[in-house]
Amino acid sequence: YKHEEGALLNNYMNRATVGLNLNPTFFKENLKVEVNTKYTINNNSFSDQGAIGAAISFDPTQPAYSGNEAYGGYFEWLDQNGKPNTLAMKNPLGLVNQKQDLSDVHRFIGNAKLDYRLPFLPALHAVVNVGGDFTHSAGTVVIPATAASQFLQGGQKTQYEQTKGNRLLETYLNYDKRFEKIKSELDFTGGYSYQNWSRQSPSFPVLKENGDTITRPGIDFYTENTLISYYGRLNFTVNKKYVLTATLRRDGSSRFSPDTRWGMFPSAAFAWKISDENFMKNNRKFTYLKLRAGYGVTGQQDIGNDYPYQPNYQKSTSTAQYQFGYDMNGNPMFYGLLRPDGYDYNIKWEQTASSNIGFDYGFFNDRIYGSIDFYLKQTKDLLAVVNVPAGANFKNQILTNVGSMTNRGVEFELNVVAISKKETELIIGANATSNYNEITKLTQNPNANSKGILTGGIDGGIGNNIQIQSVGHAANSFYVYEQKYDDQGKPIAGEFVDRNNDGVINTDDRYIYKKPTPAAYIGIYLNLTHKKWTFATNVRSELGRYVYNNVNSTRGYYGAIPAQNYIVNLNPSFLESGLMKSTTNQFLSDYWIEKANFIRMDYFRVGYDMSDVFKDKIHLQVGVTVNNVFVISPYSGIDPEIANGIDLNLYPRPRIFALNLNFNF
Repeated sequence: YKHEEGALLNNYMNRATVGLNLNPTFFKENLKVEVNTKYTINNNSFSDQGAIGAAISFDPTQPAYSGNEAYGGYFEWLDQNGKPNTLAMKNPLGLVNQKQDLSDVHRFIGNAKLDYRLPFLPALHAVVNVGGDFTHSAGTVVIPATAASQFLQGGQKTQYEQTKGNRLLETYLNYDKRFEKIKSELDFTGGYSYQNWSRQSPSFPVLKENGDTITRPGIDFYTENTLISYYGRLNFTVNKKYVLTATLRRDGSSRFSPDTRWGMFPSAAFAWKISDENFMKNNRKFTYLKLRAGYGVTGQQDIGNDYPYQPNYQKSTSTAQYQFGYDMNGNPMFYGLLRPDGYDYNIKWEQTASSNIGFDYGFFNDRIYGSIDFYLKQTKDLLAVVNVPAGANFKNQILTNVGSMTNRGVEFELNVVAISKKETELIIGANATSNYNEITKLTQNPNANSKGILTGGIDGGIGNNIQIQSVGHAANSFYVYEQKYDDQGKPIAGEFVDRNNDGVINTDDRYIYKKPTPAAYIGIYLNLTHKKWTFATNVRSELGRYVYNNVNSTRGYYGAIPAQNYIVNLNPSFLESGLMKSTTNQFLSDYWIEKANFIRMDYFRVGYDMSDVFKDKIHLQVGVTVNNVFVISPYSGIDPEIANGIDLNLYPRPRIFALNLNFNF
């Protein structure tokens, strides 16, 4: 059983889990059976995460409570008629306390594996693996009519439901044979795999608190996709020193049309254990040295759209309905339409060709050990959403294969056994990765006038994007205007650098500046055991990353001060950027791009073995763990570690204190 509370009020999870694992054998242990099952029940309460943005912007000088019963007793900004101001930010405490979003999730995971060794050919195994992962979730959302957020609508009641399934069937033959005469070993596997995912959700109406209909139910949702694979893998080892591996996969995805559904993905690798060679026998420094090299092609079809190649229809939104007739009260009635969706019949697998060379090493009886790898990954037929010319498809954006990208880098790992004694051991380790990412192609026919594909939507203005995919640059690079500054180093309102010197500031003056992905990743860990004590910690750092501070850009400039009769809380950055009055381009200024390097201690753990207290009849280990201990960063926002590089209403990462008691009888 697990109970966990979130950082927001009324945000919690209760989980109960029961599992059963069986491992019987039959026919003189020629047939091995593994059965694993798990059943979980989750009870969730979800808070209104809009309260995060509200907490940033709501006037902190006002009381949380109004002192009267109106709007649940919470202070709210009102218009001249005494009703909630529709433009003002709502009370964050009222948002979390006046929304009840409860759900129950039932999940079953089951797996059965049969491994049969043929008595007449012991080196050959036949394996059948069957598994399933099935989830059913249902929930309700209730907002009372007294809540300011839904007061004008009369409250809100709705429900949701979803059923998900993941089915797996895998069968393969494995032949593993040792040939003593030639000091070799052959391991071959050939098989078939079938996996099917499905998801369905009925549509429910949205009601007022009194039961009146706000929105009628739409179309029930159902989707599924299937992945079929035929594969073979060969491992050939000579004298335990030379290893050759070759694999071949043929994968078919229902997400692509019959003409592009299948892809062939080969790979090969070679390893040489140099430390076992005769010329290394007398080497007192190297305990272990192994050379590895490999090349392979992998496919990508995880695109989140199960029917991108088919012409489908979607129901229109509430802003695109057709008026037809009147109800009994004489009010016009509106109906949704079925609208064709964009599609690309020729969409196909995204492919990545990877090559690497590396070494595994050990010095001084493995007191120092680790690895170093150099890699190159070249991706072609990138799957992405791109703009298409008007009239060329049913939408102005479609999912298709658009270009290619390169990643190259180096990974390094070092571990040191600093102390190795009978009652004390200290191991210190570090790893580092440096990666260079570059888009090398975006269109079938290169267009010198195209700067790329805009992406990275932000708050502020309408339809603004702060990132771009552009040839010669890293994916999701920031695309901004260059801010002008006065003699005191403060930004000048609405003034940007005319980078093309044409005397006009327009989109042609935007430029590519920095990227959200780090240039380097560094990690350090420490494990110490002394008698019955254990101590462990992990610290990591990311360098060369940048973040667009969307909180500051929307709340840290002069234009954020409302002209209406309510007050908002500006971000402290306003004290530095107060000259920045509202302009069309203000949100796209490079002023809001911040360096987001950081050092974070992920965990800190101390444990003690108390077995002697119970005279070894009960093995008890006591541990105290702190997760997310600290973070050091020049970034001004709440957390520099943001996956997409855009900081907007980030759910706070919690600091967790845990007491662990482990009993073994």
